[in-house]
Amino acid sequence: MPSTPERDTAPPVHRLEFLAFTLGKEEYGIDIQKVQELRGYEAVTAIAHAPEFIKGVVNLRGVIVPIIDMRIKFGLGTPTYDQFTVVIILNIGGHVVGMVVDSVSDVTTLKAEQIKPAPDMVSSLNTDHLIGLGVVDERMLILMDIERLMSSAEMGMVQKLLT
Repeated sequence: MPSTPERDTAPPVHRLEFLAFTLGKEEYGIDIQKVQELRGYEAVTAIAHAPEFIKGVVNLRGVIVPIIDMRIKFGLGTPTYDQFTVVIILNIGGHVVGMVVDSVSDVTTLKAEQIKPAPDMVSSLNTDHLIGLGVVDERMLILMDIERLMSSAEMGMVQKLLT
């Protein structure tokens, strides 16, 4: 009777990939699957009566994309725009939105056990938008549920301003 190869009965290792970026002195991570592209910061067209964190819009290959400055959104001081400033273009539920961050570092792969629950008090972020804290050696990423953040009622204003 021929022997059959042993099947691997261990559950698959669940890994998640996050795009790591900085705002001030903190490092954040968002689901890489929501990222459409990365761009350098460029001048935007301002929208009258928009909240301060909405810098304006850009025309990205025929698509009008609202640009949100995350440093202003989270109250992390006055932003400065330089050669390291990056606009992360997101595709969330068919809506394209750009978010300005201080810099982007890398794509980090985390296993489920490397993601710890967020404490009740994490900087100025509303913890409803947090997945948890990603721990890699001495490095810690604040993991954001970017889809939940960008689909919040406050961000709904973005879409209304564009229509």
